Amino acid sequence: MSFLRFFTVMLGMLATSAEAAEVNLQSPVTSIARDIYGLHTLLLIITGTIALVVFGVMFYAIIRHRKVAGRTAKLFHENTTVEVIWTVVPFLILVGMAWPATRTVLAQKSTRGEDMTIKVTGYQWKWRYDYLDDNFGFVSHLATPQSAIQGVSAKPVNYLLEVDEPLVVPTGKKVRLLLTANDVIHSWWMPALGVKQDAIPGFVRDTWFKVDTPGTYRGQCSELCGKDHGYMPIVVIAKSPADYDKWLADKKKAVAAMADDPNKIWKLEDLKARGEKVYQQNCVPCHQATGKGIPGSFPALDGSKIVTTDKAAHIHIVLNGSQKNPAMAAWGKQLSDTDIAAVITYERNAWSNHTGDVIQPKDVKAARGGKV
Repeated sequence: MSFLRFFTVMLGMLATSAEAAEVNLQSPVTSIARDIYGLHTLLLIITGTIALVVFGVMFYAIIRHRKVAGRTAKLFHENTTVEVIWTVVPFLILVGMAWPATRTVLAQKSTRGEDMTIKVTGYQWKWRYDYLDDNFGFVSHLATPQSAIQGVSAKPVNYLLEVDEPLVVPTGKKVRLLLTANDVIHSWWMPALGVKQDAIPGFVRDTWFKVDTPGTYRGQCSELCGKDHGYMPIVVIAKSPADYDKWLADKKKAVAAMADDPNKIWKLEDLKARGEKVYQQNCVPCHQATGKGIPGSFPALDGSKIVTTDKAAHIHIVLNGSQKNPAMAAWGKQLSDTDIAAVITYERNAWSNHTGDVIQPKDVKAARGGKV
C-alpha cells in the first residue's frame, strides 16, 4: 500500500470516528453539502501538512542546532532564492485553496432551474413556510414540552430540535428558498443540507438545496435573535416523490379543514383550551407559563390592569404590538382572528384573572378593520 493510499484510508477512519463522536460536520445529503465537507477536509489536510512541516523544521532546527551542542549561529541578511520560494509557494497554495472554495460558493448562490419555491419567514421564535407553487402554508413551532425545558420532566432524545410542523420536501428536486423575517434577523441553518442563510426584515434572500436521500434532518436558527433564540429549531423531512405527493394532498386538505369561520360564536371553555395552546407556543418565552413575566424585562399578565379591564386595549396591543420598552411583536401578522381571540380569552381567564370575558373572532376581525 502506497503512503498516499495509507494516509487517505487513515484520514477516512479518523473522520468517521470524529463524526461518531459528534465533533465533525454532519453527514452531507446534498451536492453542496458534500462539496463543503470535501472542501473542509481538503483545507484541513493542507493546513495540517503546513503546520507539520513548519513546526517540524522549526523544532528540528532548535534541537539540532542548539548552542549547548556547540553550534555557532551564522549571520546572513538576504537570500533571493529563499525569498522567492516563501512568496511563490504560499501564493500557489492560496490559489489552490481559493479555486474549489470559489466554485462551491458560486454553486451555493445559483438558484436557477428550481423545481419548487418555498417562502421562509422567521419570527421570534418560529418559522413560517409558504409553499408558493401550491398556495398554502403553516407555522413551525418548537415541540419540546415546557416541563422538559424547566427540568421537571426528562429531556427527550431530540431536545430543542423537534417541531410540531416540519418542512417536507421531495427528494431529487431542487428546492428554492426565499427567506425574510418579520421582526429581527434570523438565520436558517441546516448543516446536512449545506444551507445557512440569514433572514433579514425588509429583504428577501434566496438559497437552494436538493436532497438525495429520504430522511429527517435537523438544524437551528444560528443568529442571536433575542431571548430564547436557542428555542427555534428547524426540521426538514425529505420524502420520495410518491410519498411527498401523498403528503401534499393530505396536508392541503388538513390546512383547508383547519380554516376557521371568523363569524363562529365560541364557548368560553373552548376558547380557553385553544388559547392555552396558542399561549404556550407564542407567549411563554416572555410572559412565562405562570403569567408572571420576567421582572424588569417583560410585564406580568397575571393581575395586569390591561388584561383584567379594557378589552379593546387588550385586543389592540395583541394585534398591533407595542414599540415601548419592552417592545412587543404585532401578532396580527402571525395569528388568525380565532387564535388571537382564543389567547386573549385565555389570558383574561387564567391564573388569578377570572373576568369571565369571552373575546369572539368577530371582535378581533372588527378591530383589524378599525371598528373597535
